[in-house]
Amino acid sequence: MVSTLEILLAAIPLVLAGVLLVGFLWPATRAMPIAWVVAVLVGFFVWGMPADWIAAASIVGVMTAIQILWIVFGALLLLYTLMQAGAFDRINEGFAKISDDRRVQVILLGFFLATFIEGAAGFGTPAAVVAPLLLALGFPALAAVIAGLVGHIIAVTYGAVGTPIIIGIENPLATTESTNAAITDAGFTVQAYSVEVAVWAATYHALIGFVMPLFAVGMIVYFFGDQDERSLQPAWDVAPLALFSGIAFVVPYWLSAQISAEFPALVGAMVGGAIVVGALKAGYFVPDEEWDFPDQEEWPAHWVGTIEPGQASAPGVEQGASDGATSADGGLVASQMSLLRAWTPYILLVALLVITRVVEPLPAFLQGEAVEVAGTTITAHQLLFTTTWEGIFGTGLSGGIDWVYVPGFWLVLCALIAIPLYGMSGTQVKAAWAEAGEKLVAPFIALVFVIAMVQVMLQSGAHAEGVESMIFVLAQATANAVGPAYPFVAALIGALGAAMAGSNTVSNITFGGFQFEAASQLGLPTQLIVGAQAVGGAIGNLVAIHNVVAALATVGLVGQEGRVMRLNLIPLVYYAVGVGIVATVFSYVFFSGLF
Repeated sequence: MVSTLEILLAAIPLVLAGVLLVGFLWPATRAMPIAWVVAVLVGFFVWGMPADWIAAASIVGVMTAIQILWIVFGALLLLYTLMQAGAFDRINEGFAKISDDRRVQVILLGFFLATFIEGAAGFGTPAAVVAPLLLALGFPALAAVIAGLVGHIIAVTYGAVGTPIIIGIENPLATTESTNAAITDAGFTVQAYSVEVAVWAATYHALIGFVMPLFAVGMIVYFFGDQDERSLQPAWDVAPLALFSGIAFVVPYWLSAQISAEFPALVGAMVGGAIVVGALKAGYFVPDEEWDFPDQEEWPAHWVGTIEPGQASAPGVEQGASDGATSADGGLVASQMSLLRAWTPYILLVALLVITRVVEPLPAFLQGEAVEVAGTTITAHQLLFTTTWEGIFGTGLSGGIDWVYVPGFWLVLCALIAIPLYGMSGTQVKAAWAEAGEKLVAPFIALVFVIAMVQVMLQSGAHAEGVESMIFVLAQATANAVGPAYPFVAALIGALGAAMAGSNTVSNITFGGFQFEAASQLGLPTQLIVGAQAVGGAIGNLVAIHNVVAALATVGLVGQEGRVMRLNLIPLVYYAVGVGIVATVFSYVFFSGLF
């Protein structure tokens, strides 16, 4: 039996991190090493973790951080490559033809493009790709990060082609004897049950999340508009477009969830995005007046990072020449570059991400597994494709880095393909690589300690039989405290896991079984509660420290984690309360007879 004191001590690392980051606005590079030390002390003295288990858990965190930084590096490299080539000039012009209105750009890029990339890749890729695009269009760096993080949340439950449901819910339930037996006794297969969970998660998202385009626009116009007279009126002026966009997304999104957890985000983004762009081009929902940010000289210093907003081409790239001309140092000039050529690296990126996650047996092969093709077994070079460390220091913990499968490899590949595509010079290429490398130092420090702390807390019960982790203890204490009100907090528990681990999948793995058991003990419909967990795991990404760090790194704004988390608490509270109310009503009023 865990004592009240132990529960309070388990919460100290989280509380300390929150106070330092959000309360005192410390950068993660300062706050998280302290939080990690506190987690280590609690793990050692209170949870009885041996030193080798603490070290092993921290190393798992370091390996996870390296994998995330590989993605960030790729996103930065592609960004700087296109900037050096001047391709962002042409991308700017392309969006201007649809609308120069920043609110419309938030909807098209911050919502539809971000949700599509989340559906295809996951792993924090949307903000890492979309934030630099918005920055290059002239958004303040902080606004670009907020738009990218808020806009993609509705898709996170089905990110990386359904990974949070398939890997986070289905697999753990299938391998846990008690839950597997309970599901089978109720007449389900685990796969069919996971589809039910996916449907309920999509239902919550559809009912609560269809307003997220409007929410994202409201966040941008209110916090990044006129600082003397803040107003939501510019958001209300485009409410018809924003709500139409949300509905155009959630209808195909919800329908596709009835079949599989793999494609709701992709289908919703593609179908909804096509409908909205078509409507705008036909003249529907176009704002009467364009809205823009204040003049840049009026922007507060914390809005801007080390990358200049609107810096669509790097210094030294000549502008104004005709298509196919070259700059003084040999690179292709962008002012008359075709729109297709300017977008080609990103189009190729999305295509590669979809192919490598959908076309079997590529996903397994790229993760270093042996696959059978035409009766022949093919094995990837394990060291080239993945780096793994099994049984670290003799413990039961293992870590790994998927060098090729994760989006970082494909981002770098697209950046390399862009070199001949744009006829870039050696000087331009060298500058792009140097800039990308320099931007990794601060996020490396922050991410290593963030995820090391997370792993110490997650693995604090793994060293001994019958010992639950700090995270599980905190979740169980919450469930015991709220009792019948549990449906209202189920999503918040999922959000806690994602905020800590930065992953909906990890949150589902950590708490999916717990949510199932809690619902069973309280006589609640388990599909609804586990579905709320899957949604909570998505919304927790709004304040997941290492997701925020990764997004900030791509716009040169590391150190503003606390500000981003503080602002993102607004949509998080809205979403969590909304899902809590719906889950409570569904659980006790409409669907109490469900398993």
